[in-house]
Amino acid sequence: MASVSAFDYVIVGAGSAGCVLANRLSEDGASVLILEAGGSDRNPLIQIPLGLGKLHQHRLHDWGYDAEPDSNMHGRQIEAMRGKVLGGSHSINVMAYTRGDRSDYDRWARNGAQGWSYAEVLPYFKRGETWEGGANEWRGGDGPLNVQWARSPDPIFDAWVEAGKAAGYKASDDFNASSGEGFGRVQFTIRNGRRHSAASAYLRPALSRPNLTLKMRAHATRIIMQGSQARGIEYTHKGQSLRAMANKEVLLTSGVFNSAQLLMLSGIGPADHLREIGIDPLIDLPVGDNLQDHLAAWFSWTRRGPGYFHSVMRADRIARAMVQAYALGTGPGTIVPTALFAFIRTSLATDSPDVEFMFRAVAGNPHIWFPGIKAPFQDGYGIRPALLHPKSRGQVRLSSSNAFDKPRIAYNFLTDPADMQTILEGTHRAIDVASRQPLDEYRGALSTPKTLVSDKDIEDWFRRTAITAHHPCGTCAIGAVVDPQLRVLGAQGLRVVDASAMPDIVSAHINACVLMMAEKASDMISGRKPLPLALNA
Repeated sequence: MASVSAFDYVIVGAGSAGCVLANRLSEDGASVLILEAGGSDRNPLIQIPLGLGKLHQHRLHDWGYDAEPDSNMHGRQIEAMRGKVLGGSHSINVMAYTRGDRSDYDRWARNGAQGWSYAEVLPYFKRGETWEGGANEWRGGDGPLNVQWARSPDPIFDAWVEAGKAAGYKASDDFNASSGEGFGRVQFTIRNGRRHSAASAYLRPALSRPNLTLKMRAHATRIIMQGSQARGIEYTHKGQSLRAMANKEVLLTSGVFNSAQLLMLSGIGPADHLREIGIDPLIDLPVGDNLQDHLAAWFSWTRRGPGYFHSVMRADRIARAMVQAYALGTGPGTIVPTALFAFIRTSLATDSPDVEFMFRAVAGNPHIWFPGIKAPFQDGYGIRPALLHPKSRGQVRLSSSNAFDKPRIAYNFLTDPADMQTILEGTHRAIDVASRQPLDEYRGALSTPKTLVSDKDIEDWFRRTAITAHHPCGTCAIGAVVDPQLRVLGAQGLRVVDASAMPDIVSAHINACVLMMAEKASDMISGRKPLPLALNA
C-alpha cells in the first residue's frame, strides 16, 4: 500500500516555474509539496557560470532526451536537453535573461489568451527581478532574481555592434525595456559571480518555512484523478510508491516534454493515441501538439590573433579561475564568453523580430591547453542566426504506458517551406553583418561551413548541423489544452504552469517568460488580485 500524505498544493517539478510557485504559494501559509525528479544543484559546474560548457558537453543533470530522426534534417536525431536537477533547465542553461518583444504578448491576448497582453505581464516581469541598473518603468528593483549585464571584456563584441549599425540595424540600450529589437549587450541571471537560478532565488530562501516540503529524486508517475477532478500525484521515492494528495490543486511545472507526458499517462491527451498505448482516455485534448523551438546554426571564422577566452583556457589559468570563482565569486570563471545578441525583423510585415543573431567570441571547439603538453586551439568567432517564429509544428507522444520510458519527441523542423525562406534571409543578413569593416581586424578565413556561395550551401548547412536553442514550448497551449488561467480544460484542480502552456513561442530565450508566467499564475491560484496594468505599455 502506497504511503499517503496531504498538502494544499502539490507541485510537480522544481524547475523555473515550480520554484516560483513554491515560494509564492507558501508565503501565504498554504502547505506545499514540491517534487523534483533530479537531485541537488550544488555541483560547482552549475554554480560557476563558466562551467556551463562542461554541463552541455557531457549532458550533466539532463533528462537525456533526443528527438526522433528527422527526414528534413538529414535523418539526424537532434538532442533535446532539459534539466533534471533542482532548478530544472535554469540550472543548466546559458543564464540569458530576455523577455521578448511586447508584440509577442499582445499577439497571445489577441489570439484568445486573455490576461496575457504586454500591459498585463510587464508588472510580473518587474516583480520577479532585481535589475542591476535599478528600478524604472520597465525594470524591477527588488525582486528575488538578480539580473546583470554581461561582463565579457572582449572588444570583438563592440565591433559586432558597430558592424550591425553599419548594416543598418540599431543598437539597443536594453532589450528588456521599451523595445526588444536591435543589437545589444546580453543580460544574465548571475549574482555575486554565481548562477542565480530559480532554485537559488526563489526556492532556497523559502525552504525554512515549515509549510513547504521539497522531495528530490521523486519521479511523478501519474496524476490521481477522481472523475475529472485531480486529487493528487502518485510518485516513486527511494524505491517506494507514494501518494501526495492535494486539498486544493495539482500544479504541473515539469516542462514542455514531461508535463505533456504526465498528462497523457494519466488519461488526458489525444484519445486515439492513448488507446494505442493501452491507456483509457479520460479527457480528449491535443496534449503534446504544437511543439515549437528555435532552430539555429553557427557560421564561423578563424580569428586574427587569440581573444580573451583563449588565454583563459590555458590549463593553469582555467584551474585557478574555477577555484577563484567558486571560492570568491570573482575572476574569469564568473564570465560567460557571450556578451551580445541581436533581434531583427527580416520583413516589415512581421510585428516582432523573426530572427535572432547569437554571437560567439571563441572557436566552436575550444579545449584546455598548455605549452609543451597540448597545443592551443585555433581561435575563432561566429554568428548564429536563429529562426524565432517557426511555422512548422512538432509533437510529443508516449512511447509506452511506463512513466520511466522516455517520451517520443518529433520536432518536424522545416516542414513548412516558409521557415527555410526566413532562415535564408536571416543568414544572408548575418553574413552581411559579418563582412562589415568594423570586424576586419578580427576576421580570418571562413571555417564553418567551408563553402558558402549559394542558398543551397546555406540550406544544406542548416539541415546538416542546426540544433535547437533549447527553447521548447507549446505542448499544453493556452486555448488548446489549458484556459487563460492555465487550468486544464475539462478537469478540475489541475493546472499546467510552464513553457508548455505558451500558445506560441516568443522572440527571446524563454526562461524569463516562464518565470513571469509562474509569478502571474501564483496570483491566479491563490486568488490574489492581479497586479495593476503597466500604464507605460
